[in-house]
Amino acid sequence: MKFADYRYTRPDYESIKAKMADLTNRLTHAASAEETRQIVQDITAISSTVDTQMNIWSIRHSIDMQDEFYNEETKFWNEHSPLFDELWTNYYRVIVESPYRTNLADLLPETFFMLAENQLQTFSSEAIPLFQKQNELVDQYNNLMATAQLNFNGQTYNLSQMGPFTQSTDRAIRKEASETVTSFFEEKEADFDAVYDQLVKVRHEIATTLGFKDYVEYGYKMMNRFDYNRDMVKIYREEILKHVVPVVEKLRQRQAKRIQVPELKYYDLLLEYLDGNATPKGSPEELVAQAQKMYQELSPETGQFFDFMVEHDLLDLLAKEGKDTGGYCTYIADYQSPFIFANFNGTSADIDVLTHEAGHAFQVFRSRWIQCPEVIWPTYESCEIHSMSMEFITWPWMNHFFKEQVDKYKFSHLSSTLFFLPYGVLVDHFQHEVYEHPEMTPAERKATWKRLADLYLPDRDYSESDFLSRGGFWFRQGHIFASPFYYIDYTLAQVCALQFWKRTQVDHDATAWEDYLRICDLGGSKSFLQIVEAANLQSPFKEGALEATVKAANDWLNAIDDKAL
Repeated sequence: MKFADYRYTRPDYESIKAKMADLTNRLTHAASAEETRQIVQDITAISSTVDTQMNIWSIRHSIDMQDEFYNEETKFWNEHSPLFDELWTNYYRVIVESPYRTNLADLLPETFFMLAENQLQTFSSEAIPLFQKQNELVDQYNNLMATAQLNFNGQTYNLSQMGPFTQSTDRAIRKEASETVTSFFEEKEADFDAVYDQLVKVRHEIATTLGFKDYVEYGYKMMNRFDYNRDMVKIYREEILKHVVPVVEKLRQRQAKRIQVPELKYYDLLLEYLDGNATPKGSPEELVAQAQKMYQELSPETGQFFDFMVEHDLLDLLAKEGKDTGGYCTYIADYQSPFIFANFNGTSADIDVLTHEAGHAFQVFRSRWIQCPEVIWPTYESCEIHSMSMEFITWPWMNHFFKEQVDKYKFSHLSSTLFFLPYGVLVDHFQHEVYEHPEMTPAERKATWKRLADLYLPDRDYSESDFLSRGGFWFRQGHIFASPFYYIDYTLAQVCALQFWKRTQVDHDATAWEDYLRICDLGGSKSFLQIVEAANLQSPFKEGALEATVKAANDWLNAIDDKAL
């Protein structure tokens, strides 16, 4: 069965509400472990079906945001997803108090109950109108991004399609392309500001309605951060400043020399070599065929997984008009199918996103033994270990994608992970300040971004752009709008993934693949630090772990004569 044949049917909310009320009531009065078990399985089946339909809608909506049918369905989901959350929350309230809780360990891992208890604290029926408003605002942001029409060199492009031009070896072209992209955000500045201003206020009201001091406190619960708190994250950000920012500054100096510019401007950052960045060789179809061959050679497990993805058409990779920006992986529970969404544009990011999202998809494919949809995925920072590590585990096959430019690609790929760490913690720090001060004006938010960017990204020279100099870059970071606080997770996972890079590519540790496979199989049945331990990795919060990991990557990069690439 192909993805096109997967059936979408809008769930009948009133019917499901009645069934859930009956099942929840029966669960409250269940007189045995067997009865409890059967009710839990019935509720799980309903939850999986709703989750399936929501994901099919979401995928098809993001593939074509001009599709009238799925645009109409968006209104239903914006309104009803909090109402469905209310039904699941009522179930959680009962199941966490069940005297038969310990009899359900094979159905509901302990992390399920941890998630359920957090949901009870972060959801209230009283806040449903606020959740609905939040959904509508996020959809407004997505539409602003997806419907962007940029005129460049007599042609019309969307944001994803501008990528190659911003990496042009002709400085005038990449400057003009960067200015074209920036002009879009500047022209729509009032719209982006209005959406985000409302989002901040709605989210603050959600937090205070539920009894939290601010949305930061609420956000840590919402993100299910079981192993760490905002104080630990603050110390971690300081470690990034201390150990990573100086390394990045030196790498940027090397880049300026490589591309022969006296000063690295913001529009130079994406060009890494004077004769052009490494680009994948072949059509999208040929790249997918190479990926399939790669995963067949990597292991029997990855071969089976990627064959499944290809056979069922579970990849939508090309950038096209009306398509949402970015890339993601999701899971369609009733069909036991991962799905990968991307926007190929002919740059090396095509391979990054393919291997990255394949890491997510492989994990969830291996976790299909988990019956409840709540824990088939781990928490976000754990999810990103699988994806970012897969980018490095597949390094031995990169020559098939990049041919004679493979050394260029590897140097750029590893250095870009170090470039990312300060940016990732900047996004997180910015959100802490925004939600600690929800009364900020749009201008004050941009000033906050500028102040923090000067701290974490001293290599960014925005002197030739008024909009970026005022702190407007963050408009293009969708997570800030759609997934608040989902960003430090990438950096924590990156520190873990760099350890997998060292073990697989430098140390040639034969046990590394076994450890990777083990954590894919665990799914969300363990917490972040438990998964780190199961993978035989060092916690990013452990003193010295960050310094040692960054040093290993920097030593490898320093051993390369990058001017010869």
